[in-house]
Order: sequence, then C-alpha cells, then structure tokens
Amino acid sequence: MIEDLNFEAEFEFITSRSSGPGGQNVNKTETRVELRFDVIKSNLISEEEKTKIRLKYEHKISKEGILSITSQTSRSQLENKIDCIRKFYEMLSIAFKPEKKRKPTKIPRAVQLNRLEGKKKNAEKKQNRKKDFL
Repeated sequence: MIEDLNFEAEFEFITSRSSGPGGQNVNKTETRVELRFDVIKSNLISEEEKTKIRLKYEHKISKEGILSITSQTSRSQLENKIDCIRKFYEMLSIAFKPEKKRKPTKIPRAVQLNRLEGKKKNAEKKQNRKKDFL
C-alpha cells in the first residue's frame, strides 16, 4: 500500500554541512540532507493515517506539522538523500502497521498453588516469632 504511493513530489530537501570527522571535505561540501514532509497538507494520505503518523512520531514533527528526517552517514549528498527517502518509507510502514491485540492468559494452577504455599510459609514464620516474643 505505502510502496505504491509516490511521495517524492511532496518532499522538500535541505542540504547543509555535515558534522563530525571528514577533514576538508566536511568544511567545503554540503552532504548532510534533511527531508521535510508536510504531514498536514499531504494529499496522498488520509486523515486517519495523518493522526497515526502524528501520534507515532510527535518528537520528529514540528508544531506546523512538518516531519523532519536527516542523514549524514555518507560523504555523498545523493546517498544521504536516498537514505532519507528509505527512512521515510520505513517510518510510514511502522506507523501504519496494525497493533496486535493482547490475548489475556490464565495464571497456571501450579503457579497459583506455589504462590499460596509461599504465603502460608511466610505467615507461619511470623506466627512463630509472635509466640517466642510473649
């Protein structure tokens, strides 16, 4: 479903100088890529999907509703751009994955009996202390 949609018309890319080691290459080239996607104004996803994205990635979405993804792992701007796009589609697939419902399980009889036996021993121990004290 998500793979069928082409969001690239709605992407905005911003480049900047990458941080970290890299020598002179870091100082002169803008290899860090930031992908910006306006979740609120997107025409390709439904309102329900927009709320799922906003709830799942609220720390990555600004107040204006813009999802921001960055990559600076490669020395190539193009590879970082491809990495941002890959991260975006991964995030969407995680956000749209249906949550599994929890199946309540019964506590096994042996575990219940073991717990009660432990409580009886503890109560007996305290009763014995009480008799010695008087």
